[in-house]
Amino acid sequence: MLAPFFSPDSAEAGCDEAGRGCLAGPVFAAAVMLPRSFYHPLLNDSKQVKEEDRDTLRSYIEQHATAWAVAQASNNEIDSVNILKASFLAMHRAIAQLKQTPELLLIDGNRFAPYPNIPHRCIIKGDAKYAGIAAASILAKTYRDAFMRELDKQFPQYAWRENKGYPTAKHRAAIALHGSTPFHRKSFNLLGENAAQASLFTL
Repeated sequence: MLAPFFSPDSAEAGCDEAGRGCLAGPVFAAAVMLPRSFYHPLLNDSKQVKEEDRDTLRSYIEQHATAWAVAQASNNEIDSVNILKASFLAMHRAIAQLKQTPELLLIDGNRFAPYPNIPHRCIIKGDAKYAGIAAASILAKTYRDAFMRELDKQFPQYAWRENKGYPTAKHRAAIALHGSTPFHRKSFNLLGENAAQASLFTL
């Protein structure tokens, strides 16, 4: 069961990212501030919520949150600074866009680059513990999935509509056959450990 808040009296923002483990596309992050009255029975870690329910939650969160924002760091930025720092960069960009300044940041995970003048708490598996982080995970995931579905129209051979850029066998087989795109993360191991076998997969 999600806890509604970490602090009894601080205006807090939950922060989470989506897409760290992907081979292609940006990493997305969201920051969400919820009113004390917020509740939705479907709200949970985005990985535990069905796709159609995530879309329902996205609309509900956007309508009822005190403040929310979504931002990204591109695949080129990921290649430049590494995926961890790019995730923090995307989170900072989301926090900066909030229409209200939070007094506390709740960060999903065990590390974070401090945001200027706002204290933070890192919470391992926080998206399954606190409503604000769960809401941020829903927004980050749904916005990133929508972004990858649009990219799929330009590069249908990589099946991004299905895999969203994650390292599936079908995705790696397409990279082996067609090469990489401007949206692939060149610093990642695109073909995996069994690169020689990747070309044997059929699309």
